[in-house]
Amino acid sequence: MECHNYMEDIVKNTLENLLSKRDDVCKCEKCRLDIMALALNNLPSKYVVTDKGRVYTKIAELELQLRADVVKELTKAIEKVKKAPQH
Repeated sequence: MECHNYMEDIVKNTLENLLSKRDDVCKCEKCRLDIMALALNNLPSKYVVTDKGRVYTKIAELELQLRADVVKELTKAIEKVKKAPQH
């Protein structure tokens, strides 16, 4: 196993869910990565190295505040990229 920022997985999964409900945003790979990068820069890292760490982080993901923070940052990032896409 390697060192991995589990927050990337949380953000990616949440972004897919948010984009599936929107038709007003470009969904190309470049825009998706820009949105993820903007959001991840404003969220705390959740690095894991072991499977046990991954399980603990997965449990923390269920916390309402964490999910709300991820949605908030992704929504801000979506709006920013929507206004000025870089593709």
